Amino acid sequence: MSTYKVTVSTGRQTVAETTNRIYLTLIDSQKQSSERTMVNQSWVSPFETEISLDIHVKKNTGNIVQVKLEKVKLEKHLPNHPWFCKDIKVQTPSGVCFEFPCYRWLVDKNEVIIREGTARLPQDDTESFQEQRKNELEYKQKIFRWKEWSPGFPMSIDAHVKALPKEVRFDEEKKSEWNCDLVKVFVETELDKMVGLSEPWKDIADFEKIFGHLIKKSTVLEKVMQDWNKDYLFGYQFLNGCNPVMIRKCMQLPDKFPVTHEMVQHSLKRGHTLQEELQAGNIYIVDFQILKGVPAASNCYLAAPICLLYKNELDQMMPIAIQLSQTPGEMSPIFLPSDNEYDWMVAKMWVKSSDFNVHQLITHLLKTHLVSEVFEMAVRRQLSAVHPVHKLLMPHVRFTIAINAGAREKLINEDGIICRVSSINGAGMGTLMKKAMETLTLKSLCFPEDIKGRGMEDVPKYYYRDDGMKVWETINSFVSALVKIYYASNEAVQKDVEIQGFVKDVACFGMKNSDNFPKSLESREQLVEYLTVVIFTASAQHAAVNFGQFDWHGWIPNSPSTMRKPPPQQKDKVDMKYIMEGLPDRECSRDVMGTVWALTRTESNEV
Repeated sequence: MSTYKVTVSTGRQTVAETTNRIYLTLIDSQKQSSERTMVNQSWVSPFETEISLDIHVKKNTGNIVQVKLEKVKLEKHLPNHPWFCKDIKVQTPSGVCFEFPCYRWLVDKNEVIIREGTARLPQDDTESFQEQRKNELEYKQKIFRWKEWSPGFPMSIDAHVKALPKEVRFDEEKKSEWNCDLVKVFVETELDKMVGLSEPWKDIADFEKIFGHLIKKSTVLEKVMQDWNKDYLFGYQFLNGCNPVMIRKCMQLPDKFPVTHEMVQHSLKRGHTLQEELQAGNIYIVDFQILKGVPAASNCYLAAPICLLYKNELDQMMPIAIQLSQTPGEMSPIFLPSDNEYDWMVAKMWVKSSDFNVHQLITHLLKTHLVSEVFEMAVRRQLSAVHPVHKLLMPHVRFTIAINAGAREKLINEDGIICRVSSINGAGMGTLMKKAMETLTLKSLCFPEDIKGRGMEDVPKYYYRDDGMKVWETINSFVSALVKIYYASNEAVQKDVEIQGFVKDVACFGMKNSDNFPKSLESREQLVEYLTVVIFTASAQHAAVNFGQFDWHGWIPNSPSTMRKPPPQQKDKVDMKYIMEGLPDRECSRDVMGTVWALTRTESNEV
């Protein structure tokens, strides 16, 4: 008689153990099976996260290659509760340990066969296991179906929050924290005590009176509140704020932005002409052309401004000219630091309001959340659980589907928070997303390529670049080492039907048959870059553009989510009353504060 010691891990869950029986069977490489053994004895706590049992067999059955789990209802009339299995560890009589990662729920399907978890490429598997992998993926493709949620958007999962597959829903700990919705956030931050929500602000100081207690929660935000109207901080945010991806070096002014040396000569502190500063690489531009033609929400205004910046002798990025449209002319003057203080203030506000909208919908939503959901969908649909790339990517994309499904129901839907606080309604969102999708490429998500493409390789004090390159290089090095372990040659990449199916699914379905994403991979180098993009986008890039939102968007005058007055078409027509009436009203400001506060909170079980 031989004894196998088995440990079943169930993770954190709420399970009615008394209404189901879970049975386990060991299977060896010769298809020999142990007797079916009950896992959950009636005395086991429903909240037990680890169950140990001994399985006795008449003879040593050899290496265990599969474990079969069965869920059986005690009584037909009792509810059929789902049961979660994290993993199973089996120790043989000789002391050898085998691990069987499961990470799935037994719901309606009452039987599941789990294979030993050593990572293998499909071409390195036995014929019988290749068939099992194929069946596994066919089953997952029925569960994880593509759907276009809204025109212009990339594809996403075909399921509402409550209909999501159990495997991708939040675990109980994360779910309980996520359900601290905006109402609770408002209570925690005392935003629920605001009165006169539909009233405009009377003075900039009013923001501090209402939100001062909340602003003190962030030392960065306190600094922003003090210096928000200073040019150095305005320019600094294009380098190290929460949207540090718009600025690029300008070697030649576009015809649509006819700035002359005479206009900006007082801002150029080195004594050189504008043309000389352009050639020296000291002039930078931020162009919101993507907003041109995007319809604005009702009672809101949207502009597509262009801003010119100058790297001065202190290596500060200083704004020197702003045009509030893409079409120059008498009705679209170029605003300058030498203009009266209100003209220059409102011009900068318009730039930052445009930046807010592009940041929320393109930099943050599309280029991290939605892209990462496409990657997670393709991983789950095309890569077997024992594929090394599945193991590599899953920790980085987990919960993306769930969090995006929630966003589609609460944040970016027609009546959602983003439509209420920004200048763009649902139709405008689709227009903007379609424009962004046309220029979205895998290369543009490749961090070094993006920095190089914007000419930002040597700009001083660009900490987003400095830190990002370190993280990118570390991820890339790790991924490269892992790929070399499993892929001995470029041919191995080409023969991997699952990895080829993964990239094809991303390009042909997730990104709507986009030619901007590869439909196949030919080399280990291409695979390394692709996987680095997936990990970097879901982790480092998302962190860079998400967790600073409260710091930079929390002071409303610094980053107005919308503008309620049209952009000025002439100089010397704006006063402080006009500016205050144009800023988001109290209700909108409250919603923005609550939203960015909620979005930038980290979970207690953050990894």
